[in-house]
Amino acid sequence: MANLVNLEDVTVAHGTKLLLDRVSLGVSDTDRIGVVGRNGGGKTTLLKTLLKVEAPHSGRVTHVGGLQVGVLTQDVRVPESLTAHQAILGDTAEHTWAGDARVREVLDGLGMHEVGLDAVVGTMSGGERRRVALAALLIGEHDLLVLDEPTNHLDVEGVAWLAAWLKQRRGAHVVVTHDRWFLDEVNDATWEVHDGKVDAYEGGYSAYVLARAERDRIASVSEQKRVQLARKELAWLRRGPPARTSKPKFRIDAANALIADEPPPRDDIALQRFATARLGKQVYDVEDVSLSYGDRVLFGHVTWHVGPGDRVGVIGVNGAGKSTLLRMLVGQAIPDSGVVKVGQTVKPAYLSQEVAELDPALRVLEAVEAVAKQVDLGGKPVGASSLCDRFGFTGNAQWTRVGDLSGGERRRLQLLRLLMGEPNVLLLDEPTNDLDIDTLQALEDVLDGWPGTLLVVSHDRYFLERVCSTSVSLMGDGTVKALPGGVEEYLQKRVRRAPGATAAKAKSGDSRQAKKDLQKLERQLMTLDKRESELHAQMAAQAADHEAVIRLDRQLHEVRAEKESVEEAWLLLSDEV
Repeated sequence: MANLVNLEDVTVAHGTKLLLDRVSLGVSDTDRIGVVGRNGGGKTTLLKTLLKVEAPHSGRVTHVGGLQVGVLTQDVRVPESLTAHQAILGDTAEHTWAGDARVREVLDGLGMHEVGLDAVVGTMSGGERRRVALAALLIGEHDLLVLDEPTNHLDVEGVAWLAAWLKQRRGAHVVVTHDRWFLDEVNDATWEVHDGKVDAYEGGYSAYVLARAERDRIASVSEQKRVQLARKELAWLRRGPPARTSKPKFRIDAANALIADEPPPRDDIALQRFATARLGKQVYDVEDVSLSYGDRVLFGHVTWHVGPGDRVGVIGVNGAGKSTLLRMLVGQAIPDSGVVKVGQTVKPAYLSQEVAELDPALRVLEAVEAVAKQVDLGGKPVGASSLCDRFGFTGNAQWTRVGDLSGGERRRLQLLRLLMGEPNVLLLDEPTNDLDIDTLQALEDVLDGWPGTLLVVSHDRYFLERVCSTSVSLMGDGTVKALPGGVEEYLQKRVRRAPGATAAKAKSGDSRQAKKDLQKLERQLMTLDKRESELHAQMAAQAADHEAVIRLDRQLHEVRAEKESVEEAWLLLSDEV
């Protein structure tokens, strides 16, 4: 094991802000490191210093001789006059690279054939340009990869492919990302950048959460809110599917001691009961809906029911209509045929991917209080200033002008204003964009006690698993289908639809993972069997109550439909195993 990069007693400041304070660390040729920390806390500065792009004010940065470094920055710049082929492969003829399995795997994994290798960079979206830059980087030979937010603009499938690719790659990498599933999947060490320091932890994200919570407990720090969020996150990780917690090197005794008195993140049954009281029996009923754009059919005779208290993750391929589905529910997109019935008591709040424009002269707190001065969250009144504090606008930051906020801060403010309106249905389109991990934890904490209906479109599978109870898939064939197995089932379906896909794509060739998924589906079947029996018993007990029987019968049909989908997934997967 040889060191590739060393930082010795390095200090970096921007103006009066000290970003790195006498930091010493190194990167060896086998290291796989994830970098976490608040936005503006120094993560990108650390990368620039590692790469010698930014010189430290004091201390020394050294590279081993002949070091080959591949870099993906957030502000990707690819010459606009080039085609995708030229930007990725130079002037190499197709017959030369077509037989190279590595090149084909990268192009397929990043969906470059969908973009088109003959497409000119100047005509591409920001996300497509970023995929071009990433493809060019991965095809090259490098001792060290330094990646700043590599999962941005990738869908769930693309993120899974990139994780599998990095895991099988030989060589070191340093990755800055807010995608916690990705952090856990590809890294064996975590650096936390905060207050001018860089704290190193062994293991991926799960192990880091445990170590940080234990460190804070031992040190008896004053940041009680942050400690509680870390403990809550840890409790969820430890109670989750074994596949999520088996890889990190957990110290089980310490983890159990930390979460011994920690309640589950949320009580779905109690929240659903509360939501039904607020929303009634009907939220959204999509009946025989079809919608096309030109020759592209997004929805073909779709029937779908969303009930009070449902927490649904929407997963699908790019261009399948995920955002359009949310817009259709809130009346911003009109179906060609069919009907979308909305409950009379529904009060929706819709977070689009675009950041809403606000008066730049307003202060943060003023922008929030313009909606309401107080909000009811889970039966508890919370003031505008307190909610600002929970979302990272602490102290003087609440008096920052809107015009001076960064993109991530504007996103946080947009979420805050939505919540202050006290909606009973939240529709969130890529809510994790530009949010750091601490803000994501705060958002999840708020949603844990939020008693309404929640629909989330996201490529962040950790967030989807954390806040949603069920999932639906849009596979690009005009349908909306239940997805009992969540993201893993979606990835397996995608692999089955692409017979030529490599085993690395979504780890379909991993028999151990397949067996774990099979066990997960078996547990789901047992849960659904139990729920079906409970509903039969309730219908018998309330036979005289006509409305109750109708409501329970609808729930029974939903359970049976989900059970059929799980059984189908189990049969397909058991054949593979």
